[in-house]
Amino acid sequence: MDIHSFEGTFTREDSDPTVHESLSIENTLWASTVVASGTVIGVVIYTGKETRSVMNTSNPKNKVGLLDLELNQLTKALFLALVALSVFMVTLQGFVGPWYRNLFRFLLLFSYIIPISLRVNLDMGKAAYGWMIMKDDNIPGTVVRTSTIPEELGRLVYLLTDKTGTLTQNEMIFKRLHLGTVSYGTDTMDEIQNHIINSYSQMHTQSSGNSTSSTPSRKMQSSAPKVRKTVSNRIHEAVKAIALCHNVTPVYESRTGVTGETEYAEVDQDFSDENRTYQASSPDEVALVQWTESVGLTLVNRDLTSMQLKNPSGQILTYYILQIFPFTSESKRMGIIVRDESTGEIMFYMKGADVAMSSIVQYNDWLEEECGNMAREGLRTLVVAKKSLTEEQYQDFESRYNQAKLSIHDRTLKVAAVVESLEREMELLCLTGVEDQLQADVRPTLEMLRNAGIKIWMLTGDKLETATCIAKSSHLVSRTQDIHIFRPVTSRGEAHLELNAFRRKHDCALVISGDSLEVCLKYYEHEFVELACQCPAVVC
Repeated sequence: MDIHSFEGTFTREDSDPTVHESLSIENTLWASTVVASGTVIGVVIYTGKETRSVMNTSNPKNKVGLLDLELNQLTKALFLALVALSVFMVTLQGFVGPWYRNLFRFLLLFSYIIPISLRVNLDMGKAAYGWMIMKDDNIPGTVVRTSTIPEELGRLVYLLTDKTGTLTQNEMIFKRLHLGTVSYGTDTMDEIQNHIINSYSQMHTQSSGNSTSSTPSRKMQSSAPKVRKTVSNRIHEAVKAIALCHNVTPVYESRTGVTGETEYAEVDQDFSDENRTYQASSPDEVALVQWTESVGLTLVNRDLTSMQLKNPSGQILTYYILQIFPFTSESKRMGIIVRDESTGEIMFYMKGADVAMSSIVQYNDWLEEECGNMAREGLRTLVVAKKSLTEEQYQDFESRYNQAKLSIHDRTLKVAAVVESLEREMELLCLTGVEDQLQADVRPTLEMLRNAGIKIWMLTGDKLETATCIAKSSHLVSRTQDIHIFRPVTSRGEAHLELNAFRRKHDCALVISGDSLEVCLKYYEHEFVELACQCPAVVC
C-alpha cells in the first residue's frame, strides 16, 4: 500500500446526466484532521492493520554504544585468557589428584585480570560529562537524554548534512531577473517597478480612451519609444506570470477586541497590506510572490477557483483558475491555466528547473548560459514560460485530461501524457534567481569540524555550479583545496574513465550529480565508495 498516492473514481447516479469524477490523493482526509468548512461525503478505508501507526510498528531494537561493545569484547577476551592461563598452570602442576580444585583455585586467583571496576568508573565518567554538558553556558537548554551519544561524538569520521534548512536559513530572497537581453539585480528593481507602473497606466489609459475615442491611445503608442515599449511588455508579462503561476495563498490576520485572540482568514475584503502573510509549501514561491508585491503586482486573494491581483493603481484583477499541475520531483515543474476575467483570454503558465524546461520552451541561445552564470553565483534558478490557448484548444485538452483522470489503470502515465501534449513550443518569458542565505556561524562551525579531521558530505538538489558555490562560501571546502567536479556520465565506459581521472587526484573535494552517482554505484560501487571515503568533502 502506498499512502502517498490514491486512485479511484466517484460516480453519482442520482443526477441527470450521471456525474463521473476522479479521486486522487487530494481527496483524502487523514486521521485526526479537521474539515474547516462545508460537508464531506466519504468512505473510511485503510483501517485496522492498514493504519499508518500499525504498519510502522516494529520490534524495538536494543541499542548499545560502541564503547560498551568494545568493553564487552575486551571482557570476553580476558575471560578466555583467564581460562587458558588457569589450564596452563594446572598442566604444569600435572593432572594428579583433585586437579579440578587447583583449576578453580587459579581461576579465582587470576580473576582480577577482568577489570570489573572499569564499568563503574566509565558510568561515573559518563554521568560527570553529561552534567557538564547540561551546565555549559555556550549551549543552554541542552539535555543529555542518553549517555552513549556524547561518547560517540568523539568518534565521528563522517558528517552527513542536508543543505536547505540545515546549512541555509530556508528563507529565500529574490536576487535576479533575466529576460534574455537584459538582466535586473537588486540594485535595479526600481526600474522593473517603473515599467510595471507605466504598463498598467498605459493599459488603463487605452481602455478609457477606447471607450470614448481610439485616437488618444494611438497617439500615445506612436509617441512611446519602440524599444522601451517592448521591454515594458516583456517585463509586464514576466511579472504577471510569476504572480499567477504558484500555489501561494494570502492569509490575513484580523484582531478582535472581544476575546483578545488573533484570528486568521483567507478572505479579507479590505486586502490590507499590513496584515497580509503568504502561506505555501515552498519558500521559493513565497519569495517570488513577495517580490511581485514589491514591484507593484500584489496577490490579494485566492480560493479554489480564482485568484485576485492588485495592480499599482489599486485596481483588482481577477483570474479564474481552470487547471493546476502541481510540482513533483519527477517533473521538476508546475503549471497553471487561468482565464482573465476582463478579456476572457486563456493562458497556460509554467515554471520549473532548466533541465525540465529547456526542451519545452521555444529555441533560445541564452537560457543554458545564464542558468550556469546564476548557478555559479549560488542562486536557485527557475525558468518561467507561457502559452496562449484558444477556447477550442482548452476544451479539447480539458476533455482529454478529465478522461485520463477517470482511468483506473496507469492513471499517472495517461495524465502526464495529456499534460505533455500541451507543454510544447512555450514562449520563454524570464529566468529568476533566488538566494538562500547561510545560517549564522555556519562557516566557523564547518571550518572547525574540518580542522578536527571530520569529513563532511553535503546532499543537495541544486545544480553542480550552485552546489560548488555553496561548498566554497560555507567553508565546506577550504580555500586552498582543489575541487573535482565529476563529469556527467551515462555509461559504464564513461564512468570508468572519469573514475580513473578522479583517482589520479589527491586531497580534493568531490562534487557529483545524482545521475552520475547512480551510474557509478551501478557498475563500480566498491571503487567509487573507496575513492569517496578518501575525500575530505563530498557534495552530491
